[in-house]
Amino acid sequence: MPSRTPHRFRRTAALLTAAAACLALAGCSSSESSSATPATPSASSGRGGAASGPGEPAGSARPSRTGEADRPGPVHVSIPSIGVRSTLMELGLNADGTVEVPPAEKGMTAGWYTGGSLPGTPGPAVLIGHNDTRFGRAVFHDLKDIREGAEVLVRDGAGTTLRFTVTGKETVSKKAFPTRRVYGPTKGSTLRLITCDGEFDAEGHPVDNLIVYGALA
Repeated sequence: MPSRTPHRFRRTAALLTAAAACLALAGCSSSESSSATPATPSASSGRGGAASGPGEPAGSARPSRTGEADRPGPVHVSIPSIGVRSTLMELGLNADGTVEVPPAEKGMTAGWYTGGSLPGTPGPAVLIGHNDTRFGRAVFHDLKDIREGAEVLVRDGAGTTLRFTVTGKETVSKKAFPTRRVYGPTKGSTLRLITCDGEFDAEGHPVDNLIVYGALA
């Protein structure tokens, strides 16, 4: 394994530690933009979808990592079994350290968290999308119906399509978000799809996150 790999793992561990404090803030709201949320990402009318986690601030240059220097980022995702087809916008961090979510008016568009790995390279690539927004049904509305073994196709800017296979899914409380399981280092290329799920709290926000896990086929 290349000599730089340990540095990537140490960096990821540091980000995980830094993220632990902001995970309790994870929420959903579609009333704010994806890059200027002052508090926690949430979705209007109590609907939407994502969770907070580690990464570089929005707009900052991602450091070169092993195997990533000349690879283009992902631009499209499709999940044939549940009818998902979406371009991918880039998502970073809000000022408070929580992960950006796509703006409500782009609820049918998913996003790639640039603080994670590039699809096809070692580590977890994280895609985030709303369940619903104040504008109605959103891109990951049917993510709950996905089954183990389903294909998730991710295409990069060079036109290369990577095939991931769903290995499992879980619904977790936002107050106990499994940071390390989602964002922690993996030897192979893995995928995480995240949206909101569950009942609504007193303010009308979903209390859970749905996480789908996948691995490069």
